[in-house]
Amino acid sequence: MGSPRPHLEEKPHIGGAIAFLAVLVAGLGYAAYSIATDMADAGEHALAISALVMLGLALLIALGFEFVNGFHDTANAVATVIYTHSLPPLFAVVWSGTFNFLGVLTSSGAVAYSVVTLLPVELILQVSAGAGFAMIFALLIAAIIWNLGTWMMGLPNSSSHALVGSIMGVGLANQLMAPAGSATSGVDWNQAIGVFKALAFSPLLGFVLSAVLLLLMKLVVRVPALYEAPEGNKPPPMAIRGLLVLTCTGVSFFHGSNDGQKGMGLIMLILIGAAPTAYALNRAIPESATPAFLQTVQDAQSVFQSHAGTATPPANAAAARSVVGDGLKLRAVNKPEVYAALATLTGDIGRQVKGYGAIKSVPAEATPNVRNDMYLASDAVRLMGANPSGFDAGETGKLKSLMSALNGGTRFIPTWVKVCVALALGLGTMVGWKRIVVTVGEKIGKTHLTYAQGASAEIVAMATIGLADAYGLPVSTTHVLSSGVAGTMAASGSGLQWGTIKNMIMAWVLTLPAAMIIAGSLYIILRQVF
Repeated sequence: MGSPRPHLEEKPHIGGAIAFLAVLVAGLGYAAYSIATDMADAGEHALAISALVMLGLALLIALGFEFVNGFHDTANAVATVIYTHSLPPLFAVVWSGTFNFLGVLTSSGAVAYSVVTLLPVELILQVSAGAGFAMIFALLIAAIIWNLGTWMMGLPNSSSHALVGSIMGVGLANQLMAPAGSATSGVDWNQAIGVFKALAFSPLLGFVLSAVLLLLMKLVVRVPALYEAPEGNKPPPMAIRGLLVLTCTGVSFFHGSNDGQKGMGLIMLILIGAAPTAYALNRAIPESATPAFLQTVQDAQSVFQSHAGTATPPANAAAARSVVGDGLKLRAVNKPEVYAALATLTGDIGRQVKGYGAIKSVPAEATPNVRNDMYLASDAVRLMGANPSGFDAGETGKLKSLMSALNGGTRFIPTWVKVCVALALGLGTMVGWKRIVVTVGEKIGKTHLTYAQGASAEIVAMATIGLADAYGLPVSTTHVLSSGVAGTMAASGSGLQWGTIKNMIMAWVLTLPAAMIIAGSLYIILRQVF
């Protein structure tokens, strides 16, 4: 290494440690207060002690996943500013944690529910049952175990893929445990194939784009200092320092905006399972929105009826719920009998909301059924595809409006959930970061990281994560950024440390199967416990 290693052993001031603990306690207190307030406002009766314990434990594990995600994944973002001496290590992680926090707070929530759609539909609908809690505990604990294992080895690894692998493991175990002949959604292998493609594509994307960007910078930006390693512990020139801090800030912000959402959807499932009256339906929707909602439902009902053909409509909402549920489990919803069931189901949703006057007025005893019917109808429209065969553009538009209206009533994130996830991710960034930072800063390339190499890798990561967040897609910060550093090393001809590269690739390849095995095994065990 041409430049001395940054001073990574500096201990935080006692005041900083006290402030850290104070924010942590305040965040947990805020969560408890918000749950109590939401339940009181919704008329939810006091929870049984056992349900309260389960809720608290599940929320702690979910926030624990985001905490681990913080110090595991965001270490990639600060490695470049630390090893180019652009920011002191402790200041860098606090800075990154702050922008992770802001990224979560400003996130849309779209990624949160794209992760939830990977779960078996029957477990989502029965999240308050023992199987639902077994699912939540198994997939979160499995993801945490794999993240901690790779962190202890200093290997940059994707928390996103650990979580997706855990979800797949639960789905497979659920399928294996289902009674013979019963319909179960199990693993959505089309989704799984997409994850495998992303697993192969995102490191390649980071490697190639970062290498190309570095080469383009050399052609266009002819500033010799940009392509040099730091001299001693001297900070880079102000303009270069500003660029590196800006890219670190962008990666941190977009990491929070994307990765922070993955725990939000799971936290909402926990809340729905424990306190359905308060969280199963979005009671913040104003009563004035009811007429538009009812018109949207009625328009979609007419579309379904026109495509049902000669299929006999189900006798009641319960029968329709069963038909649509089986269609979702088998991923076969583009059929006349399912359209007939969807017509009955949407008609019943409209009837109930009209009868109660608004979504927020649905009473406690009716909330689970209304929520499940809305979820089933929305997920069926999603599974039908963007342009289902036989539907014209006007009909497709009405179905999209239906899905948007139903999602607005069931797929929402309360502000306090965003704040608590933001705190968990932000605080997690400030601890445990050294192992991954050392790997990215010292063990990928054979020479010290230059300013241009750090900037190229982070610009690509920032742009990739930002685009993925805009389209509601989960993406791996770790894969894009760490492979981006490798790409810049290869492009500059400085060489790679192949031992580290092989270990990283091995960890990436093993993430999905390992997480699947751990989560599936835990789910089978926990099903007996719950």
